[in-house]
This record gives sequence, C-alpha cells and structure tokens, in this order.
Amino acid sequence: MPRLSADQRHTVRFTLNGRPVHGQASPRTLLSDFLRHEIGATGTHVGCEHGVCGACTVEVDGMLARSCLTLAVQVEGASIRTVEGLAPAPDRLSVLQAAFRRHHALQCGFCTAGILMSLDAFLRAVPAPSEAQVRDLLSGHLCRCTGYTPIVRAALEAAAELRTSHEEPAHA
Repeated sequence: MPRLSADQRHTVRFTLNGRPVHGQASPRTLLSDFLRHEIGATGTHVGCEHGVCGACTVEVDGMLARSCLTLAVQVEGASIRTVEGLAPAPDRLSVLQAAFRRHHALQCGFCTAGILMSLDAFLRAVPAPSEAQVRDLLSGHLCRCTGYTPIVRAALEAAAELRTSHEEPAHA
C-alpha cells in the first residue's frame, strides 16, 4: 500500500455487493462511515464504535469484519458485502431475512444488519446449527429490544429451510 498523507483525501475503490464503487476518504476514515456517508450504503449501522456491539458487521473478502474498526483505505480493491447485498432481488428477501420478518426478530432494527450478516456467514459454515451454537454466535452482538429469542427462532427456521430447499445463504 502506498504511503498515505494524513492531511489528504485518497480515492478508495472496491466492489460493494457485486458492483464497483469508489469515493474519497482520509486515512483515518472508518469503513462504517465511508459506507454510510461517502457511498450511501446506510444499511450498516454504527453503534459502539469499539467493535463490541456487532451492529456494523460486514464481509470483507468473505470474512466478517467490524467496519467501525476497519479503515476505508484498508479495503482498497476488496470485495465488500453489506446487509443490502443479502436480498437476492430488490423485491425479494433472503430466506434468513424472511424468517426474521416472520418471527418479528427485530424491533428497533439497529442491531439487525450486523446480526443478519453474521448469521448468513454462520449458516453457510454450519448448515444445521444447534440452538446453543446460534446463541453462542449471537453473544458477539448486542440487542436491547428482542431478548434474542425471536432471533434464535428465526435463525433455526432459516437453517432448516435452507437445508430442505438446497438454497445457499446469500452470496455476493
């Protein structure tokens, strides 16, 4: 990576949910802020700004990352997937999103994007999770509204539906 000047803005280019994007960022701009304010992808939320709450979780080159702990300049040339990339079409929810809707697994919705991103990746890796495994995954996310029970039910239902339909969780 070239040496970056702290007092200049730099062009950052990457693929976002399958399409190329670019914008200007200072070396200290967080990916979460860059996505929301420069690119206009507002589905990623910023909660604690310390990597604890999980609201800002995105995928960077197939790996989950807290976008509040990632600098925008670090994702130059990467493939980023956000919650906007989960739905297979603008008018159709993913299996996981539809299960969240059916189980009322969101209330204020602030934590939902990060939880969906983590669960989507988790269900690709563990197609038949136990309730304990889902709850363990959710321990990395803070939700103040639901008490997690509807989220767990939605995740387990989505896993079962994905197994029987042979449909993969969302991919960019």
